[in-house]
Amino acid sequence: MDYYPYIKAFHLIFVITWFAGLFYIPRLFVYQIEAHSKPSPDREILGKQLKLMAKRLWYIITWPSAILATVFAIWLIILQPFWLLQAWMQLKLAFVVLLILYHLKTHQYYKQLQNDVFKKSSNFMRIWNEGATFILFAVVFLVILKSAINWIWGLIGLIVLSVLIMLGFRMYKRIREKNPEA
Repeated sequence: MDYYPYIKAFHLIFVITWFAGLFYIPRLFVYQIEAHSKPSPDREILGKQLKLMAKRLWYIITWPSAILATVFAIWLIILQPFWLLQAWMQLKLAFVVLLILYHLKTHQYYKQLQNDVFKKSSNFMRIWNEGATFILFAVVFLVILKSAINWIWGLIGLIVLSVLIMLGFRMYKRIREKNPEA
């Protein structure tokens, strides 16, 4: 079991790069959606470049990171199966399932935008961008705190974080409406 810390380190590295991809791809979606309303030739030039950036991010960083983070997580559980008996781990795995669903839905948005199908607004994508943040906060607090009473404080913190992000989003939207270059 001398290699357990190495497996854990690789798991953590790929979780971080997976989240990096999940944090950035919705921003690219925002830019793609906003570029679609620009006049020609800006629309075509920006659209083509943003599609290429999204494709590289999604298939070179985000998907491989998701797969490798999952492989290393399964490996860790095989090495230490008793973790599955812990309530905090069960809840963490529920958030991981939520993360996977978020990833798959993001993939759906990615495919739509790659095919020039614009079903969502840039404001929606700005809000969607925060989904991975909520999951990250929940998982980190669960892993670090582990006890039920701390879950309650963690949940309260998550709710406060949600409110602060929404207030920040509204404030930024007002700034953008007054100054479109912001």
